[in-house]
Amino acid sequence: MLKKLELTQEWDKVFPKSDKVNHEKITFHNRYGITLAADLYEPKEYKGKLPAIAICGPFGAVKEQSSGLYAQKLAERGFLTIAFDPSFTGESSGQPRYMASPDINTEDFQAAVDYLVTNEKVDADRVGILGICGWGGMALNAASIDTRIKATVTATMYNMSRVGANGYFDEGDNADARHELRVALNTQRTKDYESGTYVRAGGVVDPLPDDAPQFVKDYHTYYKTERGYHERSLNSNDGWNVTGTMSFINQPILEYSDEIRSAVLIIHGIEAHSCYFSKDEFKKLTGDNKELLLIPGAVHIDLYDNLEVIPFDKIEEFYNQYL
Repeated sequence: MLKKLELTQEWDKVFPKSDKVNHEKITFHNRYGITLAADLYEPKEYKGKLPAIAICGPFGAVKEQSSGLYAQKLAERGFLTIAFDPSFTGESSGQPRYMASPDINTEDFQAAVDYLVTNEKVDADRVGILGICGWGGMALNAASIDTRIKATVTATMYNMSRVGANGYFDEGDNADARHELRVALNTQRTKDYESGTYVRAGGVVDPLPDDAPQFVKDYHTYYKTERGYHERSLNSNDGWNVTGTMSFINQPILEYSDEIRSAVLIIHGIEAHSCYFSKDEFKKLTGDNKELLLIPGAVHIDLYDNLEVIPFDKIEEFYNQYL
């Protein structure tokens, strides 16, 4: 039996509510029997069936943060949008909490597409997706599987399986480093089972060390301050089950991204520490309906919530062209 969710009804986003859109809380389910919670946004005035976009990310964030901001802004521009919490996260169900899976989280995007193509307000032939940060990789992975997805946007994308296996900047891309990582994680699994609790990691460091890398300082600015903090966000708190993401090491996503025939727009800040992910993934794509947009001077979190940097005009133009 699918779990019935008790969703928060008051407005608890990190961004102000728009008076140009209608908003409601919805749920849908994936093929693993997990009930997903989402915010649906739609223009206040429209005619006929709408093009629709499912949005998720960043990795460890919730729909009250960046994905909801994107969803609301795109609804203002004429799209029906949903920003959803992935499995095990936020208001969505799934036990144990704070887990992640390349398979299940790709399925989350496909389940969102299931919801949209069967929604009476939506034109089923005009459905796209948008993934932010770690969910940019999941979105591109879903696009390589699901032919119902006509257009995909990724913003400041990470390939989570690559960073899981190789470390940041591929600094651990060798068999010895991966073996040491596996030993450490499996040693921790034993301790977790003995204690009956899961060690969590991946949350933003707090207090922030003076010598922290700039991108860690950027994350702290977003997730630990009023700008982006949310009580349900794993990144604002203690992070993921540290041994619960081991499968990313041996299950690379984006294996067949070169076979995506639908349209793709990859957006990244030139100054973002993870820009190499987007550049490398774009090189693999084929066809004249693929585009890479690098934004001068933009750091990683600028594409989370900086309305002066996020190229909504370009995103709108892209979706209008291909949806």
